[in-house]
Amino acid sequence: MLARGKHRRPKSNALTRGLVAAGTGGAALALPLTAATTANAAAPTQAATSVQSVPQSAPAVALPKPTTYTVASGDTLSSISRKHHTKGGWQRLYKNNRAAIGDNPALIRPGLKLKLNATKPSTAQKASTASTATQASVKTYANNLDGWIRESLDIMAQKGIPGTYDGIYRNIIRESSGNPQAINNWDSNAAAGIPSKGLLQVIDPTFAAYHVSGTVYDPYDPVANITAACNYAAARYGSIDNVFGAY
Repeated sequence: MLARGKHRRPKSNALTRGLVAAGTGGAALALPLTAATTANAAAPTQAATSVQSVPQSAPAVALPKPTTYTVASGDTLSSISRKHHTKGGWQRLYKNNRAAIGDNPALIRPGLKLKLNATKPSTAQKASTASTATQASVKTYANNLDGWIRESLDIMAQKGIPGTYDGIYRNIIRESSGNPQAINNWDSNAAAGIPSKGLLQVIDPTFAAYHVSGTVYDPYDPVANITAACNYAAARYGSIDNVFGAY
């Protein structure tokens, strides 16, 4: 860049089984109840109680509301709209299906498929859908030179600042070799107390004058530095693509 005034870029449940005792001389042998009917088993003095868990009924599952209805014999638009709580009554049901029904709403034939009012999404469903859409629309960039240039180009496109990937890359390599923390402490700008900083070696006054809203106010921030430098180059040279040396 130029010496003084040069503008550079900043930077189961278990089943319990009862047991009974059967006499075998002096010892007692524990036997399951299911064996008590055999000839060798002694009759139990007290019936054991068999315990088993009672299965719990599964909670009812809410079924989705139907969106279509097939006309049955005896149906009328009024009866169908009442049955399905059609918003707007039979008139809305007729309006939604006039092409299929014809000009006479009192004449609907069995087997005809009618479109019912669609259930409006809940607030939570709307929020979830909006959140998903927002997340899907958010573009991400790699935290490297390629990602910084691409993010800057997208911001530049939104702001109407000209420049291409090749033009930006070429100037970055010359000015800082791709180091966002680069600083020039030896030229005339440095001697004047305003050293050039960042990827495209921008001095603080230039960064302040050409900083682009929506980027971080930090000359060492890669995206902010690139965008500000390209904004300056566009104002002075028409585009960063036209810069081939100190600027």
